Amino acid sequence: MDLQQKTRGWPASRELLVKRVLEQASTVREAAQALGVSERSAYRWLARSREGGAGGLEDRSSCPLSIPHRTPKKVVEELILLREAGLTGGEISVRTGVPRLPVGRWLKRAGLGRSKHFALPEPIRRYERKTPCELLHLNIKKLGRIGRAGHRVAGDRRIRPRGVGWELIHVAIDDASRLACVAILDNERAVTAIAFLKRARRRGLPDTACEY
Repeated sequence: MDLQQKTRGWPASRELLVKRVLEQASTVREAAQALGVSERSAYRWLARSREGGAGGLEDRSSCPLSIPHRTPKKVVEELILLREAGLTGGEISVRTGVPRLPVGRWLKRAGLGRSKHFALPEPIRRYERKTPCELLHLNIKKLGRIGRAGHRVAGDRRIRPRGVGWELIHVAIDDASRLACVAILDNERAVTAIAFLKRARRRGLPDTACEY
């Protein structure tokens, strides 16, 4: 059961008030007091009943009947088209003469408030060097050493190995051939990285992949 139907402002209560006044010869004051509403509200409901019958007692929308300063529909459509063409809110405001705040509001309602909602993804720009050793891609990945079995094996979270250190995986990939050279070293200092690159070149990168 909808308990709201029993409230004093519900259309069923309004119909009862109108019935008591028009059919049962009750005064407006008596009918209003019986339902716990003001006389002013009772007179309003009576007027709406005479004007629209039972339908006049239904709840009405709170929106105004007219909005004189509302942006015309054709202008809104133009805003959306300009946005889809890639213009920013400021550029659309200058071109159409519509203030920037309403422009942003209408674009947000259309789901175009942010450029990522309508902008096409940037095309993938692929490149590849034609000559070996013309371009090498270098990277270093840091991995923690495993000193002992973890808690998943030992079943004890309290035991944590300390000071085990790190292992640094140095990687060099040739852009033309895609051959790679990989080495696991103790640090990532400049001297170590330079030595790794020189060793990779001596071992034939990119003619053959190497691992040491």
